[in-house]
Amino acid sequence: MSSKFVYVIYIRTTPEKLWEALTKPEFMRQYWYNSWAECDWKVGSPWKLMTPDGGVADAGDVLESDPPNRLVIRWRNEFRPELKAEGFTRCTFELTQKAEMTEFIVTHESDRDGSKMIEAVSGGWPKILSSLKSLIETGKAFSQTTRTKDAQNKGPKLFSGSPL
Repeated sequence: MSSKFVYVIYIRTTPEKLWEALTKPEFMRQYWYNSWAECDWKVGSPWKLMTPDGGVADAGDVLESDPPNRLVIRWRNEFRPELKAEGFTRCTFELTQKAEMTEFIVTHESDRDGSKMIEAVSGGWPKILSSLKSLIETGKAFSQTTRTKDAQNKGPKLFSGSPL
């Protein structure tokens, strides 16, 4: 791959709870702009990142799935023509228990040199992952990563408000 974005974050939780937050729509909505993924997370399965208005933001398929340690997906943006034209990228999630926290590494890669998609995700991933960390550790996602002011309060409370 010729363009790559890598982000490492440490979250006070277990890999199992982080995996659930990454794969369950009711939790994704709380930290990912009120969007969610539709997928069964099995190798070969398609996945779609759905927007609140029913649109598809991104799509692809599952390349590797080893719950709760590793997930690799092919990823293509579906709503910005210049990004969709670049084709598929590859996104890898690696979750490793480190004492009372989980090391979470996100690697998003493209075959293209100077990929606009990788440039775009390099601005998005830090916000989404920081909001996810906040949700898990405090029970509240950042209001900047929700599309509606009460989206962070919708859905089941996997993270009850007290640090895990």
